[in-house]
Amino acid sequence: MSHDLKTGGDRGYKRIATEEAFATREQIDAYLRMLRDGTADKGMVSLWGFYGTSPSERATQILDRLLDLGEQRIRHMDETGIDIAVLALTAPGVQPLLDVTEAKGIAQRSNDHLADHVARYPDRYVGMAAVAPQDPEWSASEIRRCARDLGFKGVQIASHTQGEYLDDPKFDPIFRALADTGQPLYIHPSTPPDSMITPMLEAGLDGAIFGFGVETGMHLLRLITKGIFDRYPDLTICVGHMGEALPFWLYRIDFMHQAGVRAGRHDFLKPLNKTIRDYLRENVMITTSGMAWEPAIKFTMEVLGDDRVMYAMDYPYQFLAEEVRTHDNLSITDAAKRKLMQTNAERVFKL
Repeated sequence: MSHDLKTGGDRGYKRIATEEAFATREQIDAYLRMLRDGTADKGMVSLWGFYGTSPSERATQILDRLLDLGEQRIRHMDETGIDIAVLALTAPGVQPLLDVTEAKGIAQRSNDHLADHVARYPDRYVGMAAVAPQDPEWSASEIRRCARDLGFKGVQIASHTQGEYLDDPKFDPIFRALADTGQPLYIHPSTPPDSMITPMLEAGLDGAIFGFGVETGMHLLRLITKGIFDRYPDLTICVGHMGEALPFWLYRIDFMHQAGVRAGRHDFLKPLNKTIRDYLRENVMITTSGMAWEPAIKFTMEVLGDDRVMYAMDYPYQFLAEEVRTHDNLSITDAAKRKLMQTNAERVFKL
């Protein structure tokens, strides 16, 4: 242990954790029902078949922590020096639910539940809205309600919705609502859809170990190459886990995208106003959730700029005091560290 972890900014900055999960009992019960009745996809069977039913210490502990928005969570924040947690409904949200009316009801009630706890701890919690992309118009309305009435500061969507991605034009009402409210979109990983998960399942690579990042990084790239930031130039999209590896592939992604456009390789691949690198540097925020690793954090800051990276813990899935200290001890300037831990999040979420 290199130093005590305290809230209040004793190191020159407050710590704002920007990808912190919670769950509701209603949400988990819906998952368990889908596991029992066979309507869950392979990813849910793998992920929530473990977290929802395993007697292991990891599964039971995480489920207990997900369901708690009270004293235990505040105590854990205090123990690890986290001043503010930006909270969102845990993945995959309500997006796998086949009954759209049920999905919308659970999402709305989870937003109200979160709002109640943000009101209880207004100096410690910030809320992000859950939506049901199965109904894009309703989701747009819920984004506006959560911004206007609940004071939420962003929207989280757990990547694909039953194999459909947000670049489909039918989801445009969601982006219009984000533009109207000035809210950032956080694309959180979900397990890959059945169309791509089988080879990962065969090797135990479907979840956070690999599949999450591959699927979510692809989702962001789909949005970029289909022109989301040309249509909505002020939109901010956040992704976690050190950008789901995209910063490390960026040179090759940019080169091959431009080569493909010039060659007319795909009819649907049109020239963009800017390069993919430019969009990542101007419209995308990267969080360090699950990646408390100095070489990766410093590289991403070098490639994208120190105003593009925000701290996240990924509570309760990763809850390690030493990972907080890793961020505190980064060999970067004090100004860059303050951006990482506090002021970038304040800017993005308008805190």
